[in-house]
Amino acid sequence: MNDFTEGSRRRQRRRTLGMLFAAVAAPLADLQSARAAGALHELRIGYQKYGTLTLLKGRGTLEKRLAEKNIAVKWTEFPAGPALLEGLNVGSIDFGTVGEAPPIFAQAAGANLVYVGNEPPSPRSEAIVVPKNSTLRSVAELKGKKVALNKGSNVHYLLVKALEKAGVDYRAIQAVYLPPAEARAAFERGAVDAWVIWDPFLAAAEKQLGARVIADGTGLVANHQFYLAARPFAEQYPDVVRAVLDEVAQTDDWGRAHPQDVAAILAAQTGLPADAVALAGQRYAYGVKPVTADVLREQQKIADAFYNLKLIPKPIVVRDAQPPRQLQLLAKD
Repeated sequence: MNDFTEGSRRRQRRRTLGMLFAAVAAPLADLQSARAAGALHELRIGYQKYGTLTLLKGRGTLEKRLAEKNIAVKWTEFPAGPALLEGLNVGSIDFGTVGEAPPIFAQAAGANLVYVGNEPPSPRSEAIVVPKNSTLRSVAELKGKKVALNKGSNVHYLLVKALEKAGVDYRAIQAVYLPPAEARAAFERGAVDAWVIWDPFLAAAEKQLGARVIADGTGLVANHQFYLAARPFAEQYPDVVRAVLDEVAQTDDWGRAHPQDVAAILAAQTGLPADAVALAGQRYAYGVKPVTADVLREQQKIADAFYNLKLIPKPIVVRDAQPPRQLQLLAKD
């Protein structure tokens, strides 16, 4: 259940829609009415500059498949996972992909979402970097330093675990919460000492700025990419969710076998240099799978760690967001 007061929900809805969805042409109320009657004419997907959904968008295969059902596909780009799940929570998108941490923060805020799939671990796709001329050589040296990161994104847990391994209290650093574009600007001008970031922004920083990695996720975090849906949508349209995941699986298979084509599509879709997206592609792990109890247990460890650090306001039970029964049955087909 959503713990926000009704007034807070309205303010959040106005703020989010004003920032992210001012250009939406069709009234949301009309779409919701049509869906309530059982008709689905548009699937709204949130994506980021990363991963299989970006490839799927570039290839256009999902549009062809859903056109047979008279369903259009609308894509909305988000700068990071927390903003994407805020869009999911307020009803502006139906489906999207994020890293490990955003669902934890969203669930703690009362978002009515469900996990519907995940990609394999990709620990090298996120890292803590420092400027090429920095004297910092280890995570232990981050004590007292300014570290930029996107609050609630996958890299948040990487930072927590890296500091823990180095014996540095999380509160001993100066966390500077910035979205990727602003964090890169701060990193470039020397306003922060380190930056915790994910691909392809990580690869771009390495290629364009000479950023130096002092720790990636290897041995620290799994760094799963999760596919999530709004619970009412997943329960009402499990066949559509399954169709999307099937197209994701086919795109994963294609991407694994065509790295040069992947780099070309990602460069076109993200506007980032080809060498940067090629490097990011080398670190990506393909192969969407149904969400298992083991994966949800790993997510619970993240949730518990964030609560213990008071990064989320209350403890949560991750399995409350497990796939609905309809999708669990479909996953066994």
